[in-house]
Amino acid sequence: MAMGAGTPDVTIRGAGIFGLSIAWACLLRGARVRVIDPQGPGAGSSGGLVGALAPHVPENWNEKKAFQLDSLLMAESFWAGVAVASGRDPGYLRSGRLQPLADDRAVEMAQARADGAAALWRGRASWAVVATAALDAWRAESPTGFHIHDTLSARLHPQQACAALAAAVLARGGEILTEAREQGAVLHATGAAGLADLSASFQRPVGTGVKGQAALLRLDRRAAPQLFCDGVHVVPHADGTIAIGSTSERAYSDPRGVDEQLEAVIAKARAAVPALRAAPVIARWAGLRPRAKSRAPLLGPWPGRPGHFIANGGFKIGFGMAPKVAEVMADLLLEGCDAIPQGFHSDQI
Repeated sequence: MAMGAGTPDVTIRGAGIFGLSIAWACLLRGARVRVIDPQGPGAGSSGGLVGALAPHVPENWNEKKAFQLDSLLMAESFWAGVAVASGRDPGYLRSGRLQPLADDRAVEMAQARADGAAALWRGRASWAVVATAALDAWRAESPTGFHIHDTLSARLHPQQACAALAAAVLARGGEILTEAREQGAVLHATGAAGLADLSASFQRPVGTGVKGQAALLRLDRRAAPQLFCDGVHVVPHADGTIAIGSTSERAYSDPRGVDEQLEAVIAKARAAVPALRAAPVIARWAGLRPRAKSRAPLLGPWPGRPGHFIANGGFKIGFGMAPKVAEVMADLLLEGCDAIPQGFHSDQI
């Protein structure tokens, strides 16, 4: 499909990580693409702070974990292409991750999973148990004196990544508009609001928005691995900041308001990571992340609505899943090739 002036081959509603990534993948294949979002790129949950691209545990393997592995392995080339096309840095780095181990049982399980990673991660990354004493000061406290170190985890800056993707889409000849006519195949990548629309359309729960809160601290550890301790992500960014997050709230009164729950997360991170204790908080964020009922991304045709498609439910793993989601959705939209894993497929609605 040649680019240039004319009727769009694909209209995408939603300029979050899924919508922009799919737009970019379609443009690379020569399609004409129009993206529509009244709020502009990265205005919803994709405009957050954390940006942890971390794998599932390498055991009890399934199609969701395999899909995510493919996506994480694709990410470096995907984001490098975006950076070249846009002239902007998405903040991507495969920096790895450290996780403290709480007790002897956790150490045993982590050691057993090293063999699983060696087999399942195709030799492309490692999972190892390392002594805390062998690490530098950038680490969390560990009751056992051991950490998991994996080399598959990566990070990016969500706001910068969305801005870079939007610029790449425009540089490739795509459109990003606040409102316009839908033409061609229509993809709905509209986050929590889109899941509410789907639930209303099918008169049963399809998914919902789950509130998350995160903070940004001023501390330059830009080349250091991310940390994951007691359910909290601590993610060094390339701009000399550290993201801390996040809460996961199903009940809330203000979807964009920060409150004492975020302060508790910050306090937990400071207690666990000595290097954070004097770092000032420079920004706070809250928003709704789209969680599909299955907890996996929801991808494919909109049932009963010919010519319309869905890409939603990224929840906490949307950025990590985005390169592979973009690939399979471009296959479907442009070629009619449906390679979506059954566990993600919209026919389950």
